[in-house]
Amino acid sequence: MDKVAIFGNAGAGKSTLARRLSELTGLPLYSIDIMQFPDGRSLPHDQYLKEHAEVLGQEKWIIDGYGCSISIWERLAAADTLIYIDLPLINHYLWVTKRLVKGMFITPEGWPPNSPIWRSSMAGYRVISLCHRNLTPRYRQYVSEVKTSKEIHHLTSPRQIRAFLKQVSSNQG
Repeated sequence: MDKVAIFGNAGAGKSTLARRLSELTGLPLYSIDIMQFPDGRSLPHDQYLKEHAEVLGQEKWIIDGYGCSISIWERLAAADTLIYIDLPLINHYLWVTKRLVKGMFITPEGWPPNSPIWRSSMAGYRVISLCHRNLTPRYRQYVSEVKTSKEIHHLTSPRQIRAFLKQVSSNQG
């Protein structure tokens, strides 16, 4: 596990899992949201793609998030380990809501500074069904196609996420 891509729908807990996995493994963590919105404003797309390519060229990394259709597929191809968080839709809506409520009081951990919490949360709500309809089938197909060439962790419940982290923790000790 040297190059880890964590992906899934909005509100899946990708960033939380990525932070914990980085703590457990010592692998450097790169958040797509922070790469794209370093100060709460969008980085020019070409500059984002250049920085993303630079991270992919490193020997070790954990990257969580989507980015864009170009960068997600490049990242999945470059990773040796894929962690696909594929939860029931209700979990995504509940976790975006939880982040919105918490975000009214404190900036969610791992979010770019000065991020518009309300607007970002509303965008998250809109993205969930679109991602489920358009990307989820493609993600599932991709994971199925590369299962013999990459380490795959297809996590389909909060319980599986906790069990995965517990397993990683016990392997590190």
